[in-house]
Order: sequence, then C-alpha cells, then structure tokens
Amino acid sequence: MAWAWTIALVGLLAWGVWTYNRLVRLRNQVRAGWSDIDVQLTRRHDLVPALVEAVAAYAGHERSVLQAVTELRARAVATDSPAQLAAVEAGLEQALGRLLALREAYPDLKASGNFLALQRDLVEVEEHLQFARRFYNGAVRALNDGIQKVPDLVVARLFGFRAAEFYRAADGERAAPALELPR
Repeated sequence: MAWAWTIALVGLLAWGVWTYNRLVRLRNQVRAGWSDIDVQLTRRHDLVPALVEAVAAYAGHERSVLQAVTELRARAVATDSPAQLAAVEAGLEQALGRLLALREAYPDLKASGNFLALQRDLVEVEEHLQFARRFYNGAVRALNDGIQKVPDLVVARLFGFRAAEFYRAADGERAAPALELPR
C-alpha cells in the first residue's frame, strides 16, 4: 500500500515539474515574441526621424503631417502595453502612409535616393513586424491556453503564471498602410 502512495506521489510531483517547466517555456516564448516586436518597432522608430527630415527638405510647408508623425513616434516609444501600443502604432502607420504619399506632390522627393532607400527600409520593417506580431500572438495564445487548462491551471495559479495580452490592431485601423516601392 505504501508503494502505491509513493508511486502516486512521485507521479504527481513529476507531472507538476513537467507542467511548471512547460509553462516557463511558454512564458519565455511570449517574452521573446514581444522582444522581436520591440526590435522591429525600434527599427521603425529609428527610420522615422530620417524620413521626416528627408521629406522636410522638399516639403517644408507640410508641417501638420511631419508633426503628426513625430508626435506619434514619441508616444509609441513611451508606450509599453501591447494593446495601447497597437493603437498608437496604427496611427503612426497611417501618418507614415500620408507622409509617403507626399512623394507624388514633390517630384524631387520622389527621385531622392535617400528617400527611396528609407522607403524600402520601412517596407522591410513592416514585413518583419507583421511576422513578429504573428509569432507573439501565437505565443500568447499557447501560454493562455496552458494556464487555463485543467489540471495545469493548478500549477499556473500556484506559481503565479498570468495570462498575457494579445497585440491587437485598433478597430477601423486594421488595413495595412500604403507603402509602395517606386517603379
């Protein structure tokens, strides 16, 4: 009889350790996913001042667009919450789309090698950012599933695992910005 209790206790302990380690791995995937998003957003934020400067040199009187991009970049850099950041980044994407649309009104800007390189870099960042968001949201889903399933939720609650927040586009801002490469 004592052997049965010992085997059951060892089995329960092994399950607990396995579950804990799996939840730690899932939590770390969420953190890595967020880090990937952060890297891409930092790349985007680093491009914005150079893009604004390039446009300002040709289209100085377009102050409202330039100011909106600059202000949204500053807000995005200061925001940590995935949900809040998604809303700010959606606004920044729209403002960048308006900024890039100015190239049609300014032929010299359209022909600027610096502007074209910045535009290509921005398109590349947007592609990487889309992938990073998908990875992050997949990791969040896996973690949230893991901590909500019975019997794993016992270990999750015992060790303080919390649900992660999805990165969501704001309502009405789900369309991709128009970032076309010149021909």
